[in-house]
This record gives sequence, C-alpha cells and structure tokens, in this order.
Amino acid sequence: MKAAIIGGTGYGSIELVRLINKHPYMEIGSVVSNSQAGFSFSDVYPHLSNSIVQPLETFNVDRLSEENDIVFFATPSGISSKLVPKLIEKGKKCVDLSGDFRLRNAEEYESWYKHSPADEKYINQATYGLSEIYAEKIKTSNLIANPGCYPTASTLGLLPILKTNLADYESIIIDAKSGVSGAGRGLSLTAHYAEINENLKAYKLGAHQHIPEIEQVLQDELGNPITITFTTHLVPMTRGIMCTIYVKLKENINTNEIHHIYSEFYKNKPFVRVRPEGTIPATKEVCGSNYCDIGLHVDPRTNRLTIVSVIDNLVKGAAGQAIQNVNIMNGWAEQTGLTDIPMYP
Repeated sequence: MKAAIIGGTGYGSIELVRLINKHPYMEIGSVVSNSQAGFSFSDVYPHLSNSIVQPLETFNVDRLSEENDIVFFATPSGISSKLVPKLIEKGKKCVDLSGDFRLRNAEEYESWYKHSPADEKYINQATYGLSEIYAEKIKTSNLIANPGCYPTASTLGLLPILKTNLADYESIIIDAKSGVSGAGRGLSLTAHYAEINENLKAYKLGAHQHIPEIEQVLQDELGNPITITFTTHLVPMTRGIMCTIYVKLKENINTNEIHHIYSEFYKNKPFVRVRPEGTIPATKEVCGSNYCDIGLHVDPRTNRLTIVSVIDNLVKGAAGQAIQNVNIMNGWAEQTGLTDIPMYP
C-alpha cells in the first residue's frame, strides 16, 4: 500500500517517513510540500541521504489519487480542511494529523483555531482517532481525525478513573509540559535557542486549542458536560509530553485499588503501559516509541489522585498513532510497524 504525505517537511511528516519506511504493508508514495517542491527530500533532511531519494511534489489531486492508496495530512491547521474533501471524493482514505476535523462544532473550531471550519459534511464523516477508545469506529472510517498530542496523553490518563464515578468531575486539573518539537519546524521566537534554553515557560493559559478537544472526548465518554483546568508549559527538550493530572476522589480508595482499575481498563491495549505502583514514568522512557506510560498515586491526606501520563509527542502524539489507526482501518495487527522499544538514554 502506497502512502502519500502532505506537508512533507515538518516534524510530523518526517516521523511518518521514519515509521512507514519499516512498515511491512506500507511504502512511501508521494511526498507533497508546495514550499519545497522540486527539491529532493534529502536536500531538506540530509539524514535521509541514500534512503529516501524521491523529489518533493506540489499538491495535485488527480496524481495523488492515481498513485497512492492512503493519504496522511501533516499540515498546519486550516489547510487540510480544504484539501481532504478533494481526496475523499476520489475514494481515498485520509488521516489528518492537524486539528481541522477533530471538533464537531464548527463555531467552536473557528473560535479556538482562528480558521474557517471544514465543510460540515466532512466533519460528520470524520472519526476521532483515539486508537484505544474508538477502534470499532476507526475500522469502518475513511477519514480519521488524529488526536492532538496533549489530548492523547490527557484523555488516556483520565478516562479509566472518570468512568468509575469515583472522581469529582469539577476538580480536574491538567498540568502539561511539552518538548520544543511540538511547536513545529517553523521559525519563531518561542522556539529560539536563547529563549528556550535553561527556561521553563507557561503559555496559552486558558486559550490552548486542545482544551475543547479534551472536553469533547470526556463529554462523549461520560455523557456529562466536563470543564477542565488545562495549563501548558514549554520545556527545553526536543521530544516528549508529560501530563500531571489531579482529580479529587469522592470516596476513600487507595493507590492499589486505582492501579487495578487502570490495569483492567487497558489490559488488551498494547500501547498503554500502566506502571507498577510506586513507579512514576518519565518522558525519556517512551522516547521514539508509540507507548503511553501512566503512573498513579493517591494521597491519603487529601484523597486526591495524581496521574502522570507520558508520551512521545511526535509518535503516540502524532505519527505513531496515525499509523496505529491505519493498521486498525486495514485489519492489520495494531502493533504492525510500531514495535520499536523506546530510545534510551
């Protein structure tokens, strides 16, 4: 199966290339980058020399449809909403790594993303691709809205406890930290070495576009309106996300009992590792992998549960989950092409 990548020079794209290159059932087809069209991929990424030699292309819907079986969009928000429909109408399966099809409410999308929303027809066709939760829907979908990196770590961390009715829904606080690669490859003052080195910075307080995405998933799963407190931080590392999540419990329950709840919830989910009681995961322990590692602790003094959820933002938070979704869509084993152990140190 040939896989096209639209937005071929971003970090999400290059991670897709790395993972597809060793996938037994997929190969890299067209790679589209309008800004770099005509250049060789290795001109933009020299580490690909003698590995990926094809030229970068401009977007041509007819050529893409003829030469590829599935299309990944790793474009900034506001672009795939215009291009995906053209390929869907050609009968192509699409996986969108941007936020253009995640939110069902068009007005909400426009408010948070500051772009015109996608056509409602295609928003309604999209399946939210949180692989561990929506696998049955993903199997029959032609358009996957790949989850954001923060929502992946946050919702996987929260859902097991929220589904027990043991948690106070109004108490949810998510303290989230990400490496600089989450900001993309574009030049910005935020990601400038002198600005981020030896620095820790909170950003987009109360205004991050992933807030409505997290709330939408939680509301869908619980059937109740959910409002979260969500604060993001930029840390001076390349890869990784850590979400430290605080939830007030309504009953007295210990860490061992909570650990059992999580272990049962994820017992058949190969990419979620619930760490042993007393062990808290670190971002380096999932680096380069498609794992989400979760650590748990109940403070008996406050009866508050602390959940630590870590992922590699470029893999489980983007390209890896996209490939996991394609595996599900095609009836392949979920772990196909994603069995690498984390890189350490």
